[in-house]
Amino acid sequence: MRTSCLVAVTLGVLPLVGPPPLAHADSAGPLNGTYRATSLGDQAKTNSRVHEQATVRSTWTITTTCSFADLCAGTVTSDQGWSAEVRNMSGQWFVRRDLPGWAPCPDGVTTSPGRQIFKFYPADARGQAVRNSRTWAGWDETTGVSGACGHNLQQQITMPFRLDQIT
Repeated sequence: MRTSCLVAVTLGVLPLVGPPPLAHADSAGPLNGTYRATSLGDQAKTNSRVHEQATVRSTWTITTTCSFADLCAGTVTSDQGWSAEVRNMSGQWFVRRDLPGWAPCPDGVTTSPGRQIFKFYPADARGQAVRNSRTWAGWDETTGVSGACGHNLQQQITMPFRLDQIT
């Protein structure tokens, strides 16, 4: 069953559908250029409960190469001062990065690390997976470490993600 939510960003409206239909989610080769990345904090969930976060906008420069149309890898460099590996798998792109000191502990001194994963696929205006789109839809998910700060439950923040090609 598919669920969709309406996502409004500065460039317009794009419904997000998760997960994308893999039969049509073809990467169509490398992903290269400059992109506007938006994580929609007003639709965030913390541990599956709605909990608004700050919306994060940044500019990404992406450089990838492909050994086959569906086997691509490269680097994302963000204007927020980080870079990470980007890979294509089963029609979706993944960016994974570690965040040391991501979540503050209640003692006010200790912090816990997190891992952020961006998952996105080329999408049309309805959020359906398509080839050769200049817009990608997906999720920005950050997960903490189980047992961090004396709590067994991992903290997990998930929010809709949109990537728009600039150049």
